[in-house]
Amino acid sequence: MRWIDRLHRWTGGLIGLLLALIGLTGALLVHRRAWILLPHTGDAPRQDSAHLAATVARVMADPKARPEQLIFAEPGFGLDRLAFKGGAGAYLDQAGGLVARWSSQWARPELWLFDLHRHLLAGDAGETLVGVAGLVGIGFVLTGLLLWWRTRRSFAFRLWPRRMSRPAILRHHRDLGIVMAPLLLLSFGTGTLLVFRPLTAIVFGPSAPAAIRAATAPPPAPPAPLAARLDWAAMVRVARARFPQAELRSVTLPRRGNGLITLRMRQPEEWLRGGRTILWFAADSGRLIAARDSRAAPGAARVFGLLFPLHAAEVGGLAYRLVMTLSGLTLGLFGTLTVWSFWFRRPRPRPLPAPRPDRR
Repeated sequence: MRWIDRLHRWTGGLIGLLLALIGLTGALLVHRRAWILLPHTGDAPRQDSAHLAATVARVMADPKARPEQLIFAEPGFGLDRLAFKGGAGAYLDQAGGLVARWSSQWARPELWLFDLHRHLLAGDAGETLVGVAGLVGIGFVLTGLLLWWRTRRSFAFRLWPRRMSRPAILRHHRDLGIVMAPLLLLSFGTGTLLVFRPLTAIVFGPSAPAAIRAATAPPPAPPAPLAARLDWAAMVRVARARFPQAELRSVTLPRRGNGLITLRMRQPEEWLRGGRTILWFAADSGRLIAARDSRAAPGAARVFGLLFPLHAAEVGGLAYRLVMTLSGLTLGLFGTLTVWSFWFRRPRPRPLPAPRPDRR
C-alpha cells in the first residue's frame, strides 16, 4: 500500500495544476449560456421551416461572405452563430441582425475557454494531453478509494480543510474525495472516452469504435467545388420533409475537399444539442447524397452520443449543471491544494537529538 500512496502523492504533485485548470474551466463552461451577456440571448428559438429556409438562404447568399458553419439558436440561447476561417465569427439575432462580431476566438471568452478546456490551446496535441490527464484522474479516484479505506473510521466531511497545514489538507482531500468520487469518475470517464474513442471497446464492447465511426462518417463522394449559387432553401425543405420532428441544428460547408454540405438535425429524444441525425448534399448541385437517422444507429453509437451531454451538463437542467459545477470546483480545489501542500508545505526535517555526554 505504501507504493500506491507514494505514486498517488507524487503524480498529484506533478499534474495537480493541470487537473485544476481542466476542472475550473469546465465549471465555467457549464454555465456559458448564462454569462454570454448579449441582446436577444433569451429569445425563443424558431424552428418553422419557412424561417429556417430563409435564414440559410440569406446567410449563404454571398459566396464571398459565406461562413464555414451556421449554428442555429437553441433553447436557452436565442442567437444564431456564424463560424468563419481563423476563428472569426459572429452572432446574429433570428431576424438576421448583427449582434456581435469577432476576428479571432480571443475576442470571445466562451470560445477560448472551450479551446483551453479541450485542447489546452495546443490543438490535437493538447487534446491528447487532456485525455491522458483524464486517465490519470481515473487512477487517482481508484487509488484514493484504496487509501481511504485504511482510515475510514476517522472520516469527517468538510468542504474546506480545518486549517492550512499539510496533515489537515491531506485529511480533507481524503474525506471529501470519497464523497465526490462518483462525480469525479463521471467527469473523468466521459471526458476520456470522448478523447480516446478506441477505449470505448473496453466499455461498450469490441465493435463499439467501428460502430461509432460509421454513425457519423460521411458517405463516399467525389470531390466537388462549392457552387456559387445553390438552392439552400430547398435543402432545408428536403431535410424537414425527411425528418419532420427533428430540429435543424447546423449547416456546414465542405471540409477537406470532400464536396459535401452537411446538415445536422436533432431528434426529440436526443440529448446531444448538435444532434446526430445527418444529411449530406452535393456541393456542386445541392442534391441529397445520403441521410442518416440517429435513431437507427447501433446501440454503442447511441450510448456514445450521451457522453458529451453528460460531461457538459446539457441535460438535467440547472440541478445537473450545479452537480457538474461541484465536480469541476472540487477538482480545481484538489489540484491546487495538492500542489501547494506537496511542494510548499512539506514537513521540515526534525533536527537530530544532541548526543548525550559520556559520563564514564
